[in-house]
Amino acid sequence: MGNADLANLSDKLMLTTVVLYIVALFAYAADLGFGRRTARADAAERAEAKVLVGVAGAEASEPAPSGTAAPSGAAADDAGEPEGRKADWARLAVLLNVLGWAAHLGVLVTRGLAADRWPWGNMYEFLTAISFAAVTAFIVVMWRYEARFLGAFVMAAAVVALGVANIWLYDSVGPVSPALNSYWIAIHVTAAITATGAFTVAGAATVLYLLKVRAEGRGAVAAGSLMSRVPSAEALDRLALRVTMFSFPIWTAAIIMGAIWADQAWGRYWGWDPKEIWSFVTWIIYAAYLHARSTAGWRGRKAAILSLVAFGALLFNFFGVNYMFSGLHSYA
Repeated sequence: MGNADLANLSDKLMLTTVVLYIVALFAYAADLGFGRRTARADAAERAEAKVLVGVAGAEASEPAPSGTAAPSGAAADDAGEPEGRKADWARLAVLLNVLGWAAHLGVLVTRGLAADRWPWGNMYEFLTAISFAAVTAFIVVMWRYEARFLGAFVMAAAVVALGVANIWLYDSVGPVSPALNSYWIAIHVTAAITATGAFTVAGAATVLYLLKVRAEGRGAVAAGSLMSRVPSAEALDRLALRVTMFSFPIWTAAIIMGAIWADQAWGRYWGWDPKEIWSFVTWIIYAAYLHARSTAGWRGRKAAILSLVAFGALLFNFFGVNYMFSGLHSYA
């Protein structure tokens, strides 16, 4: 199969990926709206709640708010749909998600083979790779933490990202600039892509946390409602923190490796290029978020807002810097 055939196959797999993700998005939404949480997730949350009760003592032993999600199968009883059909939504969503992920992987592999290089040498490829990293991170988090409730949000982000990549950023397979012809692209850029994808999952969990807190504050978490089918605000807060703690060291490594590559390519480790500045700004805000949580005991809304500010800086580093400023990293 020639390079042109591989490039054409990559484009067809991209279309397949988008279609599968869109259908998976609707299936996840249906599962969130009509399904029920797994017994494993309920048991884990109840176990964590008992730990909190033991630590907080009498204060934590107060009756749970009326809006607290019903345990085990209670949510299933509130919906007027058979339990087997609810489970079907979940299975369909996960199946389509995995199939879409496989097609997405095929997009990157076939494009890399067609170009005979790592497939993240331009904005189209970079955004495609970031969305792949986000979906991969979600699959891992879903398996590890029973976080299927994030599926609709992550799928929506992936569909939007791939839509932007195909409509506005598409670029035919071709060579890259000489500065990118380095083995560092497989190390530095891969680390940045991985961290960005994982930060996206943390951002989705943070947004859902704020929605949950708002619903609880308004007393809108009645049994059978949408917000009753996601974990507690505390569980969402912990999930966002865990994913951020995984992503932050990788982002740190990406900055350090980028400095080493810059020295080899341009003769200096740091030149205050716009991309370097905003990568460092993003690092500082995420570091402040983690520091505030570990030393100042920040929890809840103010920590979530700081996390979203960091994620906003990350998005600006990708979109704003590449199109609003010129510098040595201007490959778009």
